[in-house]
Amino acid sequence: MVILVPLFAVLGWAGLFIHNVADLPGQTLLSPESFLPLLLTAALVALWLTAWRPVAAWGLLVLGILNLIGAVLTVLPLPALPFDPAQTPFHYGFHVLYGATQLPVVIAAAVWLRRRSRTDDNGNAG
Repeated sequence: MVILVPLFAVLGWAGLFIHNVADLPGQTLLSPESFLPLLLTAALVALWLTAWRPVAAWGLLVLGILNLIGAVLTVLPLPALPFDPAQTPFHYGFHVLYGATQLPVVIAAAVWLRRRSRTDDNGNAG
């Protein structure tokens, strides 16, 4: 599980990036919509490799949940959105991909945190 969480975090960012390139005009790796999440993901993965792993796990869990919520909400034609998302199978498909790539990091981080809390409850080091 220790190696899976950061690998799944990279997968989650890749899903976001693929969605952005497919769905947003003129997107590149350096576009803010892709680059800023990459920096955040990289920082959390780097933090995972330190004694601050629990903080990184919470950060990756929250980031994955926010991305998952974003994958669902931003496909809907909601009046609160500053854009009118395309209601096409192509667009829906990339949102399904984007959301699906968030599930592994959400599940893995949650499982890691739960196992860690169980270990701590028994008086052992996490």
